[in-house]
Amino acid sequence: QVQLVESGGGLVQAGGSLRLSCAVSGNTFTRYAMGWFRQAPGRQRELVASISSGAVIEYAESVEGRFTMSRDNAKNTVYLQMNSLKPEDTAVYYCAGKIWSSVYNNWGQGTQVTVSS
Repeated sequence: QVQLVESGGGLVQAGGSLRLSCAVSGNTFTRYAMGWFRQAPGRQRELVASISSGAVIEYAESVEGRFTMSRDNAKNTVYLQMNSLKPEDTAVYYCAGKIWSSVYNNWGQGTQVTVSS
């Protein structure tokens, strides 16, 4: 079982930027597809961005053009660069991974992102 540890959340004003990181333990990281999810109070968890083992990236429409996901296989880490943040981006952000599975089955503990207006 791998461990995923997120970092980089915090409080930022609208229009600002944050970069989230997710460090993944183990030696199979390159085979993982990774995703960034978020969950705001009273709302369902949603997939914000994903990156395949082959580095194909997809974004939710709500963050397209503002967020950039990347992976560094040498560091077993994925990133989510968030620019032009809006108050509606406020949520707990989770990193998740999947390998040989159609569902994300490894999750981090989450990191809070709060965007003030």
